[in-house]
Amino acid sequence: MREITFSEALGEAILEEMERDPTIFTYGEDIAKQGGIFGAYKSLLGKFPDRIFDTPISEEAIYGSALGAALVGMRPVVEFHFADFLFTGIQSITLQIEKIRYMTGGQGKLHLVLRGPDGVAQSAAAQHSESIETIFMHVPGIKIIIPSTPYDMKGLMKTALRSDDPVICFEHKRLYKIKGPVPEEEYLIPFGVADIKREGKDVTVVAMSRMVHESLRAANELEKEGISVEMIDLRTLVPWDKKRVIESVKKTNHLVVAHETWKRAGWGAEIASVVQEEAFDYLDAPILRVGEKNVPMPFSPPLEEFVTPDYKDVIKAIKKVLE
Repeated sequence: MREITFSEALGEAILEEMERDPTIFTYGEDIAKQGGIFGAYKSLLGKFPDRIFDTPISEEAIYGSALGAALVGMRPVVEFHFADFLFTGIQSITLQIEKIRYMTGGQGKLHLVLRGPDGVAQSAAAQHSESIETIFMHVPGIKIIIPSTPYDMKGLMKTALRSDDPVICFEHKRLYKIKGPVPEEEYLIPFGVADIKREGKDVTVVAMSRMVHESLRAANELEKEGISVEMIDLRTLVPWDKKRVIESVKKTNHLVVAHETWKRAGWGAEIASVVQEEAFDYLDAPILRVGEKNVPMPFSPPLEEFVTPDYKDVIKAIKKVLE
């Protein structure tokens, strides 16, 4: 099977869906001429000039216009440039986009995708490094996808572009250049179906995005010590695959949840709470969480590394839960 980058898989998904559906158009800051700040749109440069265009720097106007376009039957795909900038247009998202379908009894369908980079980068500091998916998980009304591989990126994005619900896609900056197998034939990945990236018997690790790769690295290291790790990539946060996680916990009797977002009130707390409520009798030890320290992201490279969780933190958590 061919191998392409995460970024190429994203561009391919959007291109194929735009060719299939003339109601899809995409816009944002610096995408039509530059190809996106991390090159996600470079494969689309020169194509569909009337359906791929740049916008002024006004997030409230960008998200508000996407809402209007979706309400009249179009399928806008909006790049939010950096996930941090979702806060500058959050009124349109949380007060309108996430509530319209409910408030209209399902009549106001919203074929709308918000997508763009998130996560820690190289000294991008406090306003360009956040993983804020938990905030949008908390407010009902929007699907959340967070792919970790090129294969998942393409399959999830194609599903998002055909959804009747609004979808937000978080793409970690450090993943755009990674390569992986992606079939040339069409495929879609359903929402709410986790992927077992590695089977094991001693402990379950649940992660998404960059932390999938960190967790797999931890699993490889621990295998040398005779510890067998089952690694589950949720792939979608709303909905998340409760059934597969609980089935794994029933097998391993231990759970670690690893995410890059802040540990305090991060989405790992929701996973841990549900497992505790519904599978407590299968647990041989308390559930442990791995997350970012509860501070804004520093500019200093050593401090950035100190604040950000990695495979070493996953290893520590796994060893502690197995004590």
